[in-house]
Amino acid sequence: RRHTRSLCDWSSDVCSSDLLCIALTSSTSSQAAEKFTRLWDGKSLAGWHVIGKGDWQMVDGAIRGKNVKAQQEFGHLVTDKSFRDFTIRLKYRAVSGNSGLYFRIEEKGFSGVTGFQAEIDPDKDAGGLYETNGRGWVSQPTPEAVKTWYLPGKWNEMTVEARGRDVTVWVNGKVSAKIKNDPGRIDGKFALQVHGSQDVEVWFKDIEIIER
Repeated sequence: RRHTRSLCDWSSDVCSSDLLCIALTSSTSSQAAEKFTRLWDGKSLAGWHVIGKGDWQMVDGAIRGKNVKAQQEFGHLVTDKSFRDFTIRLKYRAVSGNSGLYFRIEEKGFSGVTGFQAEIDPDKDAGGLYETNGRGWVSQPTPEAVKTWYLPGKWNEMTVEARGRDVTVWVNGKVSAKIKNDPGRIDGKFALQVHGSQDVEVWFKDIEIIER
């Protein structure tokens, strides 16, 4: 607060209160921080590659991922590039079966990837944090909590922010998971998942990122 007041001292007529200075500074910082860029171009799989099974198609400006119960192998759509600190956001619609937004992963291990996923499911656990080929659930929301942020059958917005060893997940603007000083990986690729041994249909669009 002392710092804000000193900025206003040079002209009390213009900055008549600390509150005005804070508001102006916050507005500028917010605009600078929210410069998201596209991680998916909306029309092709440029910058991404497929591993495992499943079917990935571009339909009506969105990515549709599908798998069938008879197919035991998982499928993933993986970024070519690795990332460290970031804020990523996307919209998703889970029709059937389990999915997830993976981040900081390696392409290895059972199911094809190893690392964190922000959970995507049509019925439960939306926005929780699960470490595949690792600790399993690190932050699993209760059914009651999920009901406060998840919209079944509709488009939902998921945001994941990772800074160093701190990770926060939001679903539709509400915090669904938050961990600090986590011992897990601190860099790697993103991936979208279709689960194995399930009938899966999941849609993604508007995938954007800020690299920190």
